[in-house]
This record gives sequence, structure tokens and C-alpha cells, in this order.
Amino acid sequence: MTVPVLSAFSNAYPTIKLTVLTKKQFVPLFRDLKMVTVISADFNTTYKGIFGLYRLFKLVRNTHIEAIADLHNVLRTKILKLFLSGIKFAQIDKGRAEKKALILGKAATPLKTTAQRYADVFRNLGFDFELDPPTFLEPKSLDAATTKVLGNFSDATIGIAPFAAYASKTYPISKMDQVILELQKESKVLLFGGGSDEIKKLEKIASKYANVFCVAGKFSLEQELDVISNLKVMLSMDSSNGHMAAIFGTNVVTLWGVTHPFAGFAPFHQLTTNSLVSDLEKYPKIPTSIYGNKYPEGYEFAIHTISVEKIIKTVKDNL
Repeated sequence: MTVPVLSAFSNAYPTIKLTVLTKKQFVPLFRDLKMVTVISADFNTTYKGIFGLYRLFKLVRNTHIEAIADLHNVLRTKILKLFLSGIKFAQIDKGRAEKKALILGKAATPLKTTAQRYADVFRNLGFDFELDPPTFLEPKSLDAATTKVLGNFSDATIGIAPFAAYASKTYPISKMDQVILELQKESKVLLFGGGSDEIKKLEKIASKYANVFCVAGKFSLEQELDVISNLKVMLSMDSSNGHMAAIFGTNVVTLWGVTHPFAGFAPFHQLTTNSLVSDLEKYPKIPTSIYGNKYPEGYEFAIHTISVEKIIKTVKDNL
């Protein structure tokens, strides 16, 4: 979700160098941003604990940075802030009070998007810029290894990422199979996921249809991003695949269970009609949490109220 913001920043300030500090697995996300270099950190080994953060502080200090935009605002970054005293430092305002009010049903309007909150951090450092009109990353050429597995792409290739971190945000796989059955009649469908259990389920679905392919477990993140950049539509839960597709300007259709796009986590620059939410009359306490990890009994089934037909129609409308 930071990528469109960094892209907009670089468009406004093309001579300013940005250095991103992130976990090693996320490095490929920033590969196409020309003014961005990346420091990757392994917080399980080299930079673990307070002494590890001190080592990381020395590494960051030696890059001769002049200001820090903390887009995370967690304990780890707060400790780094203490070590890096004397350097101009701005942290994200996560809007916790506003989000709490939304969960308690005391707010009924969309909150500021996460991308806007990221941009505000840079504005607080004195860099004013806008996110509109957006700049998207260009589609990538697929290497031979990828096309050997997935074949050639048409303009109507659809990606589907049917899983999320919590069951409360995951559409039932039996219903998703009905969606796939219909969509694959006219379009190539690629299935995304991770972990052995998800891969097993996706392979089982893909084996039933000549026009459906399982991407999960076959490629690196860099190769997956290349594939995603060539999609016409990505259908995802409230999860990372939707955000990765959005950085390429791909149309993203998202399904929302106990979470809600009003909290500000919808994929970047997407139509509001592409966010399909659960039946709020049957489940009036939605959103029950920001991340989907907390909900009243029975609310884990809220996402089931999004109809197969509505999903199919919305995806086709985006082709």
C-alpha cells in the first residue's frame, strides 16, 4: 500500500532519494521505483531484540538520511526513533479513535484511506503532493518459465485470491468454486495463495478446469508480481493480493466479511462498487474489527451473504 504513495512522491520530487526499510520478503514490491533503494532487515536473526535494533540504527544512520517517514508506528519504529534522535521524524497517525468509533457503530462515513495517511506523513515533513491523478506501475513481460506453466495471456485474464488471514474474511471455497466455474468459461483464471493447505485446495480446483491455473507455490514473489501486472481483474478478499494488483492499475474486486472498506484499507484507487460487503441488515455490527480477528458469534458467516451471482457480475463488469 506504500508503493503508490512513494510513486506519487517521486513524481512531485524527482531529485529526492528515498530509502525504504522493510522486511526482506517485501523487497520486490519496490523494484520499479527508480528513486527508491531498499534496506532489508531480518528481525528474527541479525536485528532481533533491542541489541539488534541498535545494530539496525547504526546501519540506517550510515545511509546519511536527512528525515524519516515512519509509515508503521509500532514499538520497533518507536525504539529506532529514540536511537535516531536529532533526525527529523514524522509518524503515521493511524486514526485509532476514529476506527474505534467506526467499530462501535458511532461513525457511518468513510475514514481517511491508508494511502492518504501515508501521504500525510510526508506532508508533515514538509513535502506536499497529491495522490491524484495516480501513477501505476507498467505491466511486465513474462519470462519463459512463467509462460511454460501458465501459457500466454489474453486481455481477459482474471486472478482470484480466495483466502485471507481469518475465516471471517474468507469466502467459502465451495461458493468460490461456483464463481470460478462461471468465469473460466470465457476467461483464463489464475489462482493465488500461499502455504501448503491453500495450495492443495487451489490445485484441486484448478485440476477440474482446462482454463484454470494454480499460481500458488510455483513462483517467486517477483514472478507473481509480473503475473499480477498482466491481469485484467483481480478478485480477492480483504487481503494483500488486492493491494498488489492495485499498484499496477488492475481492476480489483474485493469481498468484505466482518471488516469494511470504510476503515480505509480498500485497494488503492478502486471504484467503491468493486468492494462487495456482507449483508449489513443481517450483520449490523460490521465492521466488528479492523483486521477481522474479532467478531461476535456467528459473524464468521457474514461473508456468505455476498451472492455468487453478484461476484460474477461485478468481475465481468470490470473486464
